Amino acid sequence: MPLNPPISQWRDKTIWLVGASSGIGLATAKALHARGARVFVSARNAAALDAFTAVHPGATSLPLDVTDHAAVTAAAQQVQATGPLDLVLYCAGYYQAQRASDYKLAEMLRHDDINYRGALHVLDAVLPGFLARQAGHISLISSVAGYGGLPQSLAYGPTKAALNNLAETLYMDLKDSHIGVSLICPGFVETPLTAGNHFTMPALITPAQAATAILQGWEAGRFDIHFPKRFTLWMKALRLLPYPAYFAAVRKFTGL
Repeated sequence: MPLNPPISQWRDKTIWLVGASSGIGLATAKALHARGARVFVSARNAAALDAFTAVHPGATSLPLDVTDHAAVTAAAQQVQATGPLDLVLYCAGYYQAQRASDYKLAEMLRHDDINYRGALHVLDAVLPGFLARQAGHISLISSVAGYGGLPQSLAYGPTKAALNNLAETLYMDLKDSHIGVSLICPGFVETPLTAGNHFTMPALITPAQAATAILQGWEAGRFDIHFPKRFTLWMKALRLLPYPAYFAAVRKFTGL
């Protein structure tokens, strides 16, 4: 049973993608534009955004830093000045491997600022309009790293776990207001974030494949959009284990 209103068509829908200069965000922007959506793309990399809009007529570039609340608010106002916003996708992300033996407070806080607090800035900018219209959709890109603690994910994993909890609570709070909420948890996707991984990434997929899975999830009205299932279902099952078995399985799987 769909938990959200299925999105049956994209033509003339207004979509704002925050964190769309590369990877999953960029691929999703391309897929939405191809289906006739009015696409607004934001990220820090203005040159990458301009390169996208140059070859995607009608798309609009709104460069911003998600840690800058005023910049996020101003961009949201520009989007909403063109008409009702139908869907916002928060896909900004930051990842650096970190373990407790090499704890860096600055890195911990940077992950929090981009991966979690940036999403709060976007929510602050779009929720009033969604609530006033009793319509809209909020989609957050998290990660299977948010399902449970993993080695080298000391800084990254907790921010994704926070997004998971945020999305679940938003869904319960907003369901009666007819505002959709979806949580997107990819496995390994070939992006600039994963390029620094020095290990074999199981079930690695391309950003285009991730974008296809995301659109299929929205179109089916899913809350929990995770892919590729040949990997993510194992990660979900792992989290059901009691802690002694969970810790042993993670150590065996990762070698760490």
